[in-house]
Amino acid sequence: MNTVDINCDLGESYGVYRMESDESILPLITSANIACGFHAGDPATMRQTVQQALEHQVAIGAHPGLPDLQGFGRRRMDITPREAYDMVVYQMGALNAFVRSYGGRMHHVKPHGALYNMAAEDDRLAEGIAEAIYKVQPELYLYGLAGSAMIEAADRIGLRSVSEVFADRTYGPYGKLTPRSQPGAVIQQTEQALAQVLRMVKEGIVVSTEGTPVSIKAETICIHGDGAHALAFAQEIRTLLESEGVNLFAPGIAR
Repeated sequence: MNTVDINCDLGESYGVYRMESDESILPLITSANIACGFHAGDPATMRQTVQQALEHQVAIGAHPGLPDLQGFGRRRMDITPREAYDMVVYQMGALNAFVRSYGGRMHHVKPHGALYNMAAEDDRLAEGIAEAIYKVQPELYLYGLAGSAMIEAADRIGLRSVSEVFADRTYGPYGKLTPRSQPGAVIQQTEQALAQVLRMVKEGIVVSTEGTPVSIKAETICIHGDGAHALAFAQEIRTLLESEGVNLFAPGIAR
């Protein structure tokens, strides 16, 4: 029987800017990636989101991003592997302090936005991120784009990796995400996204924008908490997977 994780990027409110669906989404997912204050989030939001995730027994991960609140961490920056290392260590430490204050344990790290996309393609950036995680908490999982440099970097140093696929994003012919700057990068039709999720999980295949099938490893499915219909979309995906007999667990955690 298939088993998969459903993860969501949460805790991305800060100041007066609020994401209203976080607490409602938590019962529908199995792991949460919590913003650490660079691309989004603030101390109060981090604390509240950690507390809510623990209440719902959702696995907690750090979601480190580039220092770019205005661009929501989705604008590329020219950074070195050492800078990537430092950013990840710093943000992991901030979130872990809140997790430990509630008696919890951090489960994984998933880079955000442009940092994620850059490390998916750049071996040295990927190594900097993987090394940061391994040196701080070697038992954690690294969530990275399936088939990317991040997964390879984790495997090289003995860090546990989890191959991630996206419910609402389209893929190019080599299994890479279509850049958000291009038309059709985000799937707008729920039915199309659900069909893509089911095929990735049950068949290990995604159909590219060119219409060709591409092999893909789907160990965790990302849904975006900042989407206009995030809550309804999360409900649809969970209902579909459960109806197809798919077990929903975070990696390494059985309930």
